[in-house]
Amino acid sequence: MTEFTVRAARAADMEQVHRMLEPYVMRRILLGKDLVVLYEATQEFLVAEDASGRVIGCGALHVMWEDLGEIRTLLVEDGWLHHGVGRAIVDGLERKARDLGLTRLFCLTFEVDFFRRRGFEPIGEQVVSPDVYSQLVRSPDEGVAEFLDLAHVKPNTLGNTRMLKHL
Repeated sequence: MTEFTVRAARAADMEQVHRMLEPYVMRRILLGKDLVVLYEATQEFLVAEDASGRVIGCGALHVMWEDLGEIRTLLVEDGWLHHGVGRAIVDGLERKARDLGLTRLFCLTFEVDFFRRRGFEPIGEQVVSPDVYSQLVRSPDEGVAEFLDLAHVKPNTLGNTRMLKHL
């Protein structure tokens, strides 16, 4: 296995990210995202690339509230699993979260052990104050709905674990 680097995503990476995402969408592991949505979120993404410049992993940090962000669309090509790529991406997203002044990170995942090793813990129902909830519930973002555990997203989140980390 050769070396890899993690860097901020560029718009030109989003087609590769979209291609990597598709198999996970087909297996109902991750929610699908239209290419235009990925382009719009380019600045949220970090990508890992191999020595040839090919994207082999990615992850995004989505700001949800003053102190709260979500790690989303975290994936690593099968051939690069267990080589530290996911860990390096999450570490980079955590640095980015701290730079933005966030103190909590949320994720919705099947990979509970991976995130637990990084300090995330499963969460219950009430993780924000009622005032913050009343603001967040207005968001059209599906990730916010997943965080709030709203009924309309439950069919898409069955089997996933909602986890939180305090930075």
